Amino acid sequence: MAVRQLSDTTINRIAAGEVIERPASVVKELVENAVDAGATRIEIVTATGGKSLLRITDNGAGMTKEDLQLAVRRHCTSKLPEDDLMDIRTMGFRGEALPSIGAISRLEITTRHASEPHAWKIEVEGGQDNDIEPAALNSGTRVEVKDIFFSVPARLKFLKSDRAEATAITEIIKRIALANPTVRFTLSGSDRRQLELPACTGDDADLARIGQILGAEFTKNAMEIEALREGVHLYGYAGLPTFHRANSQHQFFFVNGRPVRDKLLLGSLKAAYSDVLSRDRHPIVVLNIDLDPHQVDVNVHPAKADVRFRDGQLVRGLMIGALKNAFVQSGFRASTANTQSAINAIRPMGQSAGFNVHSGASMHTPQGNREAPQNYSWQQSSYRPEEGPTGVWSAADIPDVGSSEMQLGLMEANAPYSAPMDQSQLPANEQGAQAYQLVDAPSADSRAHGHQLPEDRENFPLGAARAQIHETYIVSQTKDGLVIVDQHAAHERLVYEQLKEDLSKRDVSRQMLLIPEIVDLPEEDVARLEERAPELEEVGLVLERFGPGAIAVRETPSMLKRLNIKALVQDLADDFAEFDSSTRIREKLDLVAATMACHGSIRAGRRMRPEEMDNLLRDMEATPKSGQCNHGRPTWIELKLSDIERLFGRH
Repeated sequence: MAVRQLSDTTINRIAAGEVIERPASVVKELVENAVDAGATRIEIVTATGGKSLLRITDNGAGMTKEDLQLAVRRHCTSKLPEDDLMDIRTMGFRGEALPSIGAISRLEITTRHASEPHAWKIEVEGGQDNDIEPAALNSGTRVEVKDIFFSVPARLKFLKSDRAEATAITEIIKRIALANPTVRFTLSGSDRRQLELPACTGDDADLARIGQILGAEFTKNAMEIEALREGVHLYGYAGLPTFHRANSQHQFFFVNGRPVRDKLLLGSLKAAYSDVLSRDRHPIVVLNIDLDPHQVDVNVHPAKADVRFRDGQLVRGLMIGALKNAFVQSGFRASTANTQSAINAIRPMGQSAGFNVHSGASMHTPQGNREAPQNYSWQQSSYRPEEGPTGVWSAADIPDVGSSEMQLGLMEANAPYSAPMDQSQLPANEQGAQAYQLVDAPSADSRAHGHQLPEDRENFPLGAARAQIHETYIVSQTKDGLVIVDQHAAHERLVYEQLKEDLSKRDVSRQMLLIPEIVDLPEEDVARLEERAPELEEVGLVLERFGPGAIAVRETPSMLKRLNIKALVQDLADDFAEFDSSTRIREKLDLVAATMACHGSIRAGRRMRPEEMDNLLRDMEATPKSGQCNHGRPTWIELKLSDIERLFGRH
């Protein structure tokens, strides 16, 4: 077949296939043009997910008649004055968007420049443009795109539902709005609820716009990020490690104001959060990178979604370093969402199954009727405190601390065992009181030990340890609430940070096992561990092959007590199987240290003494990143006294 020159219409349709993937791509190109034109108000209207109508109106500079004539032709642009593709300071620069859109839809552009006596309009249908006509428009530009892909019907089959396409347009607008907080955006149409993003001004304009899009909850749980190195400026906000999502849709990156989804940036973010977040969870970030346009190439992707940095390692190191430093600065801070989740999980007594303390009868609520009555009042409830002799409670009704009645209550945990009394022999009004005594005491109570903690402990951020429940959780009292700590998760983070510190100093102390531990493994796992033996020795674990299909562990890190060596070695073998050959040695060692910390920490089910609980709290306050364990789970939650009072109807 002979080689021939393609027609302009075919060329435009091919180009449109690269630039225009779906209606959201059209919105992206047109809104970026409006931003480049200096618009401060941009309105977007859609119908049927943008398939039948897209209308973008702005108050930007507009175009003259001559500029409008050229704008719908391929490779005509006002954004490359010196034809320097390495000095791009605008969103668009190729001059392909408008002709590509006109090639696959019915396009109408109405615009007015300040130097023109009136507006001008041009129509393009399937790549064929009509003559320019006078029109009515106060200022700026209005672009209407109808019947997208009408000239390429095969492309319509690849579009998703109206709802999915409308959602994609919303996401595009949010990304562009985050990069331009001083611009007012309005997104409306018959296929959606209106999205209004007012312009933000002042020093906190960026944070205000972030709050509009990601919500106030993110701003409460965000760390400010700012770093500068060799002309590369990184700034923005990153969510706490305990504030995360199930997907990466809430990760926003901007390079010189351009929204991008670059693999280098995504990989750097993942590496920074690797030791504070579970692998199946994703952080929420809004990060901007400003640098000399000559240091980044934005002309490597048809839709300009990817970029290429001249010094990618500089950008990667800057981002990882800045985020890790923010984790350190945040200390033991944890997400406020954890507290709210805990409050939501506690249901009022009137809405859940419980025990009637007055009659001893079960008060199970039918499954389908969980709602409390609308006129519910705790004062009228049968569960209100019984009144004193005078009808109300007074100080005289409360036993004195020195009385035998009160002392008996304090000494109840140490009372000798006696057979339980048969409640059927008790009067009805005493059966409920007897039921209270059948409730188990806490697993460990600081009052049951002779060790007394200093009174000023409540002034510490994590308060004074008061009790341990179920040999798993530590309850501490602060000056304005209480804190619940997961002892295993907290100690895991402390051990991990200590291991990393020792690694950086090349000073991991080891203890030799009196009898080496022999672990049977598949031969491929033995080979991996044998290959990584020098790296494991750096973190204090000395092992060697012990015949076919077995590993002998001879030394372990001194700080890891009660270590399950077999489980540790098996997990390490699994970790090494997932390592990529290009994974940096430091990242490998950190992953190994994380696995070892998990196995060497205080386990759930271990009873702790009050001084041990108090020392754990103080160590958490002094250790960076102690608000979450190595897997991203929170190590503690706090309930303010006001929250507790609200749960009990005191507010």
